[in-house]
Amino acid sequence: MARQRGSVKEIVKGKKYKISFYIGTDTNGKRKYHIETIEAKNKAEAQKYLSKKLVEFDTGTLPIDETNMTLKDYLDKWLETKKTSLALMTYSSYERNIRLYIDPSIGNYKLIKLTPLIIQNLYNGLTLQGLSARTVRYMHTILNEALDQAVIWQVINRNPCKGLTLPKQVRQEMKVLTQEQVKKFLKACIYNRFGMLFELLVISGMRPSEALALKWEDIDWKNNRITIQRALTRVKSKWEFKEPKTNHGRRTIPLPTEVMKDLKEHKINQTKEKLKAEEYNDYDLVFACSNGSPLEERKIVTRYFKPLLKDAGLPDIRLYDLRHTCATLLLMAGENPKVVSERLGHANIGITLDIYSHVLPDMQEEATKKLKDMLF
Repeated sequence: MARQRGSVKEIVKGKKYKISFYIGTDTNGKRKYHIETIEAKNKAEAQKYLSKKLVEFDTGTLPIDETNMTLKDYLDKWLETKKTSLALMTYSSYERNIRLYIDPSIGNYKLIKLTPLIIQNLYNGLTLQGLSARTVRYMHTILNEALDQAVIWQVINRNPCKGLTLPKQVRQEMKVLTQEQVKKFLKACIYNRFGMLFELLVISGMRPSEALALKWEDIDWKNNRITIQRALTRVKSKWEFKEPKTNHGRRTIPLPTEVMKDLKEHKINQTKEKLKAEEYNDYDLVFACSNGSPLEERKIVTRYFKPLLKDAGLPDIRLYDLRHTCATLLLMAGENPKVVSERLGHANIGITLDIYSHVLPDMQEEATKKLKDMLF
């Protein structure tokens, strides 16, 4: 039987009842409750009223005491309403940023007393402390979304996040392997337990999270291609398979016959591993632990990817940079940016050209050479 939420206490028989239910914690971590005294003919009627208030709380329509509510109290309530609409990883990220950066600094301010200057000082202070521009801008996105909702709920008249100055985000320098280095990298992959994973990343341009969510049913052996249908994420101890955010993310990628041959060999080795395992959790994953469970990207990087780079005498790059390497090599080879954009699963070609703008000068020189050969 499901546990009953809230409580109903009779104060005056057949006349007055007190209802209460948990709504979160205050700035000191103390549990808080919504408490209300109502008039009702009997306990059943009071219970019905409690159920109505619980629905209002869950949907974010419960009237709020805006005069005393702090920003922390409001954000706790707002986060509760986002549990069903946000992906697990996104929700965890929102909660973490609020807990680490917003609550300790301005969480005790009364919501109706919050001003643009208070929030601007928060951003400036965190930037001076060394917090990255990307994190500050992401924190602004969260707070702005939350306070937009406060305006809709008529808790505040306007959003104090509007019109603030955000730190300029400096794009992290992209590291990619050269054509010769990729050849060296692929040879080193042969002797690595997860070399097939690394090979697929640099050839396909997939995101690591997409490769780790790849299932055998996604591989079209007849036409030498794979279909990207999901990504794998982990929040704390929970695994989550997520569908692509856009239609462009769901895509089909053709692969060279050499890579398909390596995939077949990988499947044979995985089948042998299944037979040896005492217990195997079969998720049909192409890349999995020895017991069939999903792989954790961080451990793959630490135990297999970084040592491979070091032993092969290759630059120290991120696993995600294999995706950048694929795109850069294709663009430098003169591939149509539209084709590259579709391979990467970008929402539009503008994103591709913006990210790989470092390749454009070489492309322009090649275009000029072609024009010269045609006309002169």
